[in-house]
Amino acid sequence: MATQRNNRGNPNVHHRPMASAPIGPTTLQAGRRAWLQSAAALGLLGLSGLLALPARADELKVGQPAPPATLVTLDGQRLSSRSLIGEVVVLTFWATWCDPCREELPVLSDYAARHADQGLRVLGFSLDAPDRLGKVRAVARTLSFPIGLLADSSASGYGRMWRIPVSFVIDRAGLLRDNGWDDAQSVWTPERLARVVSPLLTRKS
Repeated sequence: MATQRNNRGNPNVHHRPMASAPIGPTTLQAGRRAWLQSAAALGLLGLSGLLALPARADELKVGQPAPPATLVTLDGQRLSSRSLIGEVVVLTFWATWCDPCREELPVLSDYAARHADQGLRVLGFSLDAPDRLGKVRAVARTLSFPIGLLADSSASGYGRMWRIPVSFVIDRAGLLRDNGWDDAQSVWTPERLARVVSPLLTRKS
């Protein structure tokens, strides 16, 4: 679920003349100039805000730097993909109400536990609403990797999560190595993990 920010002016700021000063043509012209200057400044801020937006999902390219993602775990830790350079990172997006997700999570959890000493890190982003936190916690207790709500975390560079489960794999250099949107069968199986992730674990850089 991607989040975008827009720069807006403050509607509570009002400019009014002193009660004792008459409002003549010169005062009106000066006020108009000030308004135009403020509008121009806000326009530039808006443009810079648009330019600063994170990469869109259709801009994801295998072999290029992966967009940053930060997981806020259920116990309040902040885990950033950028801070995990040097490790292989799997970002996985799921929900308690998604049956294929629930089927792949134990497979991914077992694989993550067996390969943790090789530098594998899995970050799990749940699409569940906060009112389902209890169900998310129940699932998280069965997994070997950290879980957090996507609503509390940030992964906007990977686009709107319209299909789950979906995962993205980042190599030790921080480059995107598997784009889940390109995978017709995106559910993790032991065979797919061996094909996609295992070769990255054998590489030191």
